[in-house]
Amino acid sequence: MSEFKRSSSRPQVNPQPVPKIGKSERTRAAILNAALDFIWSHPFRDMTVHSLMASTGLSRSAFYQYFNDLHDLMETLLETVRVEVLAVTGPWFTGVGDPVVLLNESLDGLVDVCYRQGPILRAIDDAAATDKRIEKAWAQFFGEFNDAASARIEADQGQGLIPDFAARPVAIALNHLDAYTLIEAFGRRPRSKREPVREALARIWISTLYGSEWLGKESSNLVRT
Repeated sequence: MSEFKRSSSRPQVNPQPVPKIGKSERTRAAILNAALDFIWSHPFRDMTVHSLMASTGLSRSAFYQYFNDLHDLMETLLETVRVEVLAVTGPWFTGVGDPVVLLNESLDGLVDVCYRQGPILRAIDDAAATDKRIEKAWAQFFGEFNDAASARIEADQGQGLIPDFAARPVAIALNHLDAYTLIEAFGRRPRSKREPVREALARIWISTLYGSEWLGKESSNLVRT
């Protein structure tokens, strides 16, 4: 099993890696990081523009140079998670080779991202219950991953690697289970340890899709070409 890279105890939103970072990008990143700091210990419903900007030392008007409102800010944070999760889950969604190896690699990355960014997922999930804009953004987030997981399951079923069953309901169930587990483990302090969470998700995904005989093994004889 992969070793996780140690990360700082607090997630950060970093400006894009360019030779020189302008004042505008630094200001935007400062606002996003202040929001991350806030949702580590407070629900999104308690956030206000005034309190958020007071913690940055910037004016209230500076907020509206970058975001329409707090919901726009939260959608921006969710987008950062979406991009990261898509990047780390790519090995299983689109990779070629041993599917169990690729799935383990993707779960490693997923757990690592959510360990750092868990408060964003918790805040979005909480806000979606009462806010239609956040609810729509959250549904779109899930929809993209449900589509990707369904497509991979169906592709592997076509090669006889996964038993024949309706792929989409299983993909939806697995993805929502992931979200609940990751939010519960990493959405607030103290966070759970990463490895037991990763092992739990791997056990469920691998046994459901490929069979329990591949649990705990670094590779299998299932090869997708």
